[in-house]
Amino acid sequence: MKTTKFFNQVERKWVLVDAKDKVLGRLATRIARILQGKNKATYTPNFLCGDRVIVTNAKYVKLTANKYDSKIYDKYTGYPSGRKEISLKLLMGKNPISILAAAVKGMLPKSNLGRAMFKSLKIYPEGGHKHQAQKPEAMSI
Repeated sequence: MKTTKFFNQVERKWVLVDAKDKVLGRLATRIARILQGKNKATYTPNFLCGDRVIVTNAKYVKLTANKYDSKIYDKYTGYPSGRKEISLKLLMGKNPISILAAAVKGMLPKSNLGRAMFKSLKIYPEGGHKHQAQKPEAMSI
């Protein structure tokens, strides 16, 4: 008889990531893997086993190619002619946190579990954060 091990009592740590001068897509994939718990030996796809992530300096993330001038984010409100577009350049000046948040959110599962993983992500545009009490471990990505 085979026995299956279930790792549903996983300790979730806090990880501090500095986004300064990091490429947006590569940073987002690594953050998504940490949130999902794929960097652990006890990874379980149907359980919330990933670490919590704090990202600082999100304002200073780098972009490759000509994305800063040409990339457009759009959303649809659900009403007729309700399509809204905003360029990356305008969004970076308005809300630099949302660029990294959208990149990470798109790489997480589209389910209740993915939404719970996304809530474990805290992004700050500058160097400071308010999670010193959790004693986050600095991780170089």
